Amino acid sequence: TMQSSGHRFRDVEHHPLLADNDSYDSSSSSSEADMAERVWFIRDGCGMVCAIMTWLLVVYADFVVTFVMLLPSKDFWYSVINGVLFNCLAVLALSSHKKKMLTDPGAVPKGNATKEYMDNLQLKPGEVIYKCPKCCSIKPERAHHCSICKRCIRKMDHHCPWVNNCVGEKNQRFFVLFTMYIALISAHALVLCGFQFFSCVRGQWTECSDFSPPVTVILMIFLCLEGFLFLTFTAVMFGTQIHSICNDETEIERLKSEKPTWERRLRWEGMKSVFGGQPSLLWINPFAGFRIRRLLLRGKKGGPEFSV
Repeated sequence: TMQSSGHRFRDVEHHPLLADNDSYDSSSSSSEADMAERVWFIRDGCGMVCAIMTWLLVVYADFVVTFVMLLPSKDFWYSVINGVLFNCLAVLALSSHKKKMLTDPGAVPKGNATKEYMDNLQLKPGEVIYKCPKCCSIKPERAHHCSICKRCIRKMDHHCPWVNNCVGEKNQRFFVLFTMYIALISAHALVLCGFQFFSCVRGQWTECSDFSPPVTVILMIFLCLEGFLFLTFTAVMFGTQIHSICNDETEIERLKSEKPTWERRLRWEGMKSVFGGQPSLLWINPFAGFRIRRLLLRGKKGGPEFSV
């Protein structure tokens, strides 16, 4: 049987195909096969503006750090070491952002709640599953409907406009890496600003920068404000995400105070399920599993996943 209402009741018995740690069989649906050949991208105006602003703010920070603070410095190794470190962190942050934005967060196949598929499930008497009336899909446990993505997302944590995507089962790792690297470059930028102000004041603003003193001050003040705001925001988000992963609880479940009907993973098991495998440098590498050729082929074949 199927619940026709949009309310979530406690399951009498969960079918194996609908368990939280399982995936919908893509071979059973042509739409799912088509989806696999397309690049996931949400055409949401607010989200796209926020995503572009994120990249522009990182580029601005890199410009100020490189051309205002490091290149005019007389200390060669100070400039090289800090320049390489800051730019590496910026590349990792933007790569995490891009991978997060273009990765399917765990969307449930749209319109799979058909009679034919229901018959294939071979449900037992008294077994209850759920249908989402908004996207006409069979709703797995712990899945929630996103009004912006227009889809049900497995283990949906929240929808973040800054990455123009949902944080869900399949892309939470990239969101954690994005917040971590943005927090690191923000802290690095604030430290460099502190040294630069001290150096400029001590040298009475002579040969402090290739820009005039007023322009230098304005650029550095904006960088300090940006660094402080982003450091505060991303550090809090990073801590919240790690806490949620360790407790095997999404932000939606925490806010709704939902009682767990699933078997919670141990803290370490939760980390391994999100980051994949045993602890290694791959955990903090946003390029792990990234196939540029495959992405280009997908883009040529199908274009955006869907429009909003």
